Amino acid sequence: MNIHEYQAKAILRNFGVPVPEGHVVYNSNSARDWAKRLGDGPWAVKAQIHAGGRGKGGGVKIAKTPDEVKQFTRDMIGMTLVTHQTGPEGKLVKRVLVEAGCNIADEFYVSFLVDRATSKVTLMASAEGGMDIEEVAANTPEKIFFEAIDPTVGMTAFQARKVAFKLGFAPAQVKQAVPLLKNLYTAFVEADCSLLEINPLVLTADGQLLCLDAKINFDDNALFRHLRIRDLRDYDEEDMMEIEASQYDLSYIALDGNIGCMVNGAGLAMATMDIIQYYGASPANFLDVGGGATIERVTEAFKIILSDEKVEGILVNIFGGIMKCDVIATGVVEAAKQVGVKVPLVVRLEGTNVDLGKKILAESGLDIVSADGMADAAEKIVKAVKAA
Repeated sequence: MNIHEYQAKAILRNFGVPVPEGHVVYNSNSARDWAKRLGDGPWAVKAQIHAGGRGKGGGVKIAKTPDEVKQFTRDMIGMTLVTHQTGPEGKLVKRVLVEAGCNIADEFYVSFLVDRATSKVTLMASAEGGMDIEEVAANTPEKIFFEAIDPTVGMTAFQARKVAFKLGFAPAQVKQAVPLLKNLYTAFVEADCSLLEINPLVLTADGQLLCLDAKINFDDNALFRHLRIRDLRDYDEEDMMEIEASQYDLSYIALDGNIGCMVNGAGLAMATMDIIQYYGASPANFLDVGGGATIERVTEAFKIILSDEKVEGILVNIFGGIMKCDVIATGVVEAAKQVGVKVPLVVRLEGTNVDLGKKILAESGLDIVSADGMADAAEKIVKAVKAA
């Protein structure tokens, strides 16, 4: 789950992490009033969407007067902000963060993430922080360094000092960096984050370290332990079909292709998407129904796929282990009857109760094409879509 910048900063503030004073607003008059409350300018006016690159897209402005704060807010709210992370469709701005400005002397990058290769939380940092960190990673990766943290010990003061010295901090800033980095790690662990990114971490002209921007993602599987964090979810920032899928414990991600996919298992789903591409078409979605889906979940999965207007054909690719092929077949038939499938449908079943599953499909009276193997299934659905 993702949250907005202002929400992330509120969480970090509770863990003793230094962040600028600011307030989220929903109209231009409130923006001007809050700017005055925050003290003398300048102020930063920052569009709040779930995407990076806002500065380059025009979603971050520096205002020198309260009236400028009002005008920038008026311009941002209601605009469609396009960045390299939103795609060409962009995201609608519905709220803005008004924040006290600061005099920046230098910028750095710090993030915590789960490194699955080491099974540890890893601190990633660079002295080249700011809007172009992606270019740094691509062109000069040697400027980014990593520090793995032992989960049984946590982040030690020694590791924090080591990172601070690598960032080139003077002794006064090293003294600030140690508790700052340790508090960030504590926030990451206690809030069950999957990513905590500070970009930039700034050194102000008066020698203070400040987290000027913050991005936090959370482990969805741990949200039951954090009800207040769960309530921060902004459904306006998510795809409606993905929201619907989550209600039935379906893993769904919308894509730009024309062939809908329903698969059990993430690995099989990725392979299915690849082989569709190989045969000359593109997947319309990633959809994993899981290993123990019920007929109801399969039916809902079908409805979600068919609600995408781009879908011109559907490929169901199931390996029956825990999930039996006859359950999938029954779900496919039920969904097809309820929704009224008007596009080509190819089903490949393999595994437990496969013969029974194929019999259910054959006797359904519906126009369902059975396939033997992934290659056969992909080839049949691509041909059917192109012929339609």
